[in-house]
Amino acid sequence: MHRYSQSLNVTSPATDSLEARSRDMQERTFCKWLNTKLEEGGYPPMGSLVKDLSDGVRLIQLMEIMGDVSLGRYNKNPRMRVQKAENVNLALEFITSRGVKLTNIGPEDIIDGNLKLILGMIWTLILRFTIADISEEGVSAKEGLLLWCQRKTAPYKEVDVQDFTYSWQDGLALCALIHCHRPDLLDYNTLDKTDRHGNTRLAFRVAQEHLGIPQLLEVEDLCDNKPDERSVMTYIASFFHAFSSMDQAETVGRRVEKFAELMQSVWLSKNDYERRAKILLEAVRNVQAEWSATSLAGISYTEARAAASAFATYKATEKRTWVTEKQELGTLYSNIQTRLRTYGLREWVPAAGFLPQDIDAEWARLEGAEATRSRAINAQIREIKETLRKAFANLANDFERRLRKISSELASLDGPLEQATAKAIQSRLAPLPEHLAEVARAEEACAAANVEENDYTVFTHSDLAFEHGLVLQNVAKKIAFIDNQVVSRNMTNLTPAQLEQFESTFRYFDRDETNTLQLAELAGALASLGIVYSDSDMDIIYDQISQEYGAVTYEAFINLLVDITEDQTTPAQLREAFRGIAMDKPIVTELDLRMAVLPAATIDYLRQVMPQVGMDGDEPVYDYEAWLDNVF
Repeated sequence: MHRYSQSLNVTSPATDSLEARSRDMQERTFCKWLNTKLEEGGYPPMGSLVKDLSDGVRLIQLMEIMGDVSLGRYNKNPRMRVQKAENVNLALEFITSRGVKLTNIGPEDIIDGNLKLILGMIWTLILRFTIADISEEGVSAKEGLLLWCQRKTAPYKEVDVQDFTYSWQDGLALCALIHCHRPDLLDYNTLDKTDRHGNTRLAFRVAQEHLGIPQLLEVEDLCDNKPDERSVMTYIASFFHAFSSMDQAETVGRRVEKFAELMQSVWLSKNDYERRAKILLEAVRNVQAEWSATSLAGISYTEARAAASAFATYKATEKRTWVTEKQELGTLYSNIQTRLRTYGLREWVPAAGFLPQDIDAEWARLEGAEATRSRAINAQIREIKETLRKAFANLANDFERRLRKISSELASLDGPLEQATAKAIQSRLAPLPEHLAEVARAEEACAAANVEENDYTVFTHSDLAFEHGLVLQNVAKKIAFIDNQVVSRNMTNLTPAQLEQFESTFRYFDRDETNTLQLAELAGALASLGIVYSDSDMDIIYDQISQEYGAVTYEAFINLLVDITEDQTTPAQLREAFRGIAMDKPIVTELDLRMAVLPAATIDYLRQVMPQVGMDGDEPVYDYEAWLDNVF
């Protein structure tokens, strides 16, 4: 903790003058800061720290406001010194109870108006109740706040924030902070970069009128003399907290946008599946009807050979197209269910007759019709040797069963946790090329013996080689898809630039180079990224990480940031995001969606899928709660 009562080494009148100006700036800035707190509690402002704090009444009121707690009974109109001392003691004891260490200051210092010690005490309060949100110790708070300012102003070439004194004298750093987050409030490019007073005055006015940041400093405090570091930090901390809230509002909008894009993508995939399934089933049924209507009885050998040729052409063209489409439909259906399960959404059931098992049943009827067609043709051609026919059929059917089993197992994989099983299936494909070569040799033997038909199988080596290639492709595609889903789920918004930023932040705060962060260092690192927690929440986070990893290592730090920044699209997170957009209303209007800066396509999609429950003036009102209940 800081000490505020160490003696100053007076070396010259100039030094005395500089310290006096700094103390005067601190007194004015700290008084304005305390008055913002008193205004929150409905109390009148103070005019003098020395006079107005001397009886302890204002100090108690300030502690009750900052601590959001009552300090109990106290002397509201003290006249005697002992009553003032009791009030001041009560306030100081409360400050100490909140973990704030006060050094070398007692009730008599405040009663007697020791300005130097009073300023030190108020600085301690500012650290605890405003800047300690970044770090308890204050050192990391200063560095974390400075790093935040540097990152936000980096794109502005005229701004070079190196400290909390001279870096702010021309007003450009303040204007850059505002323009970075709210470019609608001022045009940075048109500023006169040499007008330090005008730029500072503009930044003060815009911050107070549009961002609710009270003007704690005067223009002359920054522009005409060396600014007081503590006063500038107090003022800049207000920008940090104001813009941190803005970043959170953008996050909830981004979450809703991402979820809407996910749901729209799934919806398009569902429609594509049903459309393609309908076309495939109609084609399969049409060819079966055509075969049923065509009789082979009594046809000549030439006609039988023509029928056999037509059947072979069908299997080499239309059938292969259907095989490919069936495989792709199975993969598409599995991928849809995988995405739904990955994000915890309700399982999808296609329209009646379009389930994968419906397609499989029709496919089985097609293969039965093919077998019937093949036997009808083969009945006209009796020159085939039975042994060669059976030998080839046994090899081909066995090979096809293996492919079918592998395809069936592959289609049943529907979650990102099935990686090991998918890769195990891939390993089972290794011996199949040799088996396929046996099929080829058997087919060559049949051809050499003029065996042109086979009642025991509908497969050729070419068919099986084609399906074998498809299975190989689908296994590889499935493994890649599942891997991508895992990455998409866990690292949806984490870009290489973010990883680089997170790593540089960790290294910056790991001062002792132990590859671990202490509690204060972790809080400072998170704050520099715009992530702020209360002291109690920070303690809980630190303890949880320590229990899981043994210490806050780099891996633990990155995983924590992934948990904080990554959008997992959970039901609770989405409800929170919608409530943020709707400003805690159970319904949302189109105006709310536009104010959240969602893309027009996202807004159009949400208007179509969310149930409309009324009108708010000219604005339709939608029940987002009912929609989320339906999809999860």
